[in-house]
Amino acid sequence: MTNRAVGVVAEFDPFHKGHHYLLSRIRSRFPDRGLVCVISGSFTQRGTAASLDKSLRARMALEGGADLVLELPVLWSSASAERFARGGVGVLLDTGLVDTIAFGSESGELEVLRDTASAIDSPQFQAGLRAGLEEGLSYAAARQRTVTELIGEKARCLAEPNNNLAVEYLRALAYWRSPGVSAFTVARLGAGHDSRESDAPAVSASLLRDKMERRDWAGLAAGLPESSFRLLSASLDRGEGTADLRRCQLALLARLRTMEEEDFARLPDFETGLENRLARAAGEAETLEELYDLAKTRRYPEARVRRMVLWAFLGLEDADRQDRVPYLRVLGANERGRELLREMKQSARQPVITRAGQIRSLDREAQRVFRLEARAADLRALCLPEGCCRRSGVEWSRQTVILPGQAD
Repeated sequence: MTNRAVGVVAEFDPFHKGHHYLLSRIRSRFPDRGLVCVISGSFTQRGTAASLDKSLRARMALEGGADLVLELPVLWSSASAERFARGGVGVLLDTGLVDTIAFGSESGELEVLRDTASAIDSPQFQAGLRAGLEEGLSYAAARQRTVTELIGEKARCLAEPNNNLAVEYLRALAYWRSPGVSAFTVARLGAGHDSRESDAPAVSASLLRDKMERRDWAGLAAGLPESSFRLLSASLDRGEGTADLRRCQLALLARLRTMEEEDFARLPDFETGLENRLARAAGEAETLEELYDLAKTRRYPEARVRRMVLWAFLGLEDADRQDRVPYLRVLGANERGRELLREMKQSARQPVITRAGQIRSLDREAQRVFRLEARAADLRALCLPEGCCRRSGVEWSRQTVILPGQAD
């Protein structure tokens, strides 16, 4: 009989106490299920480099409660919330094992989130959204007003970032037509997504990334589970460092300054007129932060600008996008995860990859997705501090993380 599993989509950059709480609640609710996590690869949904290497984050997740960790390639991990969620949920469904998608949310109320997702997917939503945008509202404001008109006060959940992602996970389930798969949400513990609050039960990943850059050991020890803190400390002691896109800001500005109009037009989420704004901002800015400030508008929020700038740096185009991740790449597993992996090789709807060399036996599109991921890893290496290993080709020799025994 198939060993059914619960699936989680995340970044774990780093794996902190809030993540540990989420996985613990899932374990408590589904004690007999395996726990499969899909995590971002080299770049993240916030439009920058993953601070920590994907193998380190996979190990943190395994020691923090996950059984099997899969990768979400850069074409999905660095995209909008909708595409990020659709890619991650698609990977979980393609394992053939996952029958429950679990996620954190500020509200913790599944029905409110489900009603909001249904409203956004309704025919009336697009008409209302267009009307709001034509009036000059930002996308977020136009969406908020439209959903409020459809479902009333329930729409207030969209004001919180994890609620937004939760809604996108539910929309992804509908998109992939997966009626036999259920959803489970856990009310978020501690500070908000990008909160600077330092005395919450679980501080945000954003604040912890700042503490990693400053080597604030006391703050990191307070915000990370013991296993994550131990792994992070050992990694930094080995000189592996944390990645920051700002270390490549001059190269990024140079890339933008040499792009032609047709180059901008090939970027994802492109709109006519935005190329002039990005080119002008790149010509004036001396830093990444200045670039974002100069380019963003009510119509083009900073998050969207950051992702477009990142795609320009990575040399990715809208034409590179695919609907579904064409393989299941394993980053790590514990003993239970290895049992899941054996079953997954029989049940999966996509090829299962445990070694990079296996990519060469797949079709052209799958090989192209992996080569773009490998290139992204090479560019992330340049975001590391001086003295760290910045060589290219690391994806082709990356080893799957294997832990003995089961996580507690």
